[in-house]
Amino acid sequence: MDWNRIEGNWKEFQGQVKEKWGKLTDDDLTAINGKRDQLEGRLQQRYGLAKDQARNDIDNWFSALK
Repeated sequence: MDWNRIEGNWKEFQGQVKEKWGKLTDDDLTAINGKRDQLEGRLQQRYGLAKDQARNDIDNWFSALK
């Protein structure tokens, strides 16, 4: 699976993202709209993560989906 599947089916994945990262608001999820870089940025803002850590967390979550 590649990230294009997440982007194309964002509405289906929003619940899983919200479950994983509960600090993200519905407005955040709408703004992210399946874009990986937007998700990274929002995680950095909401959780105070460094860019590398946000990317790592997303990679781990994404790998678990496969």
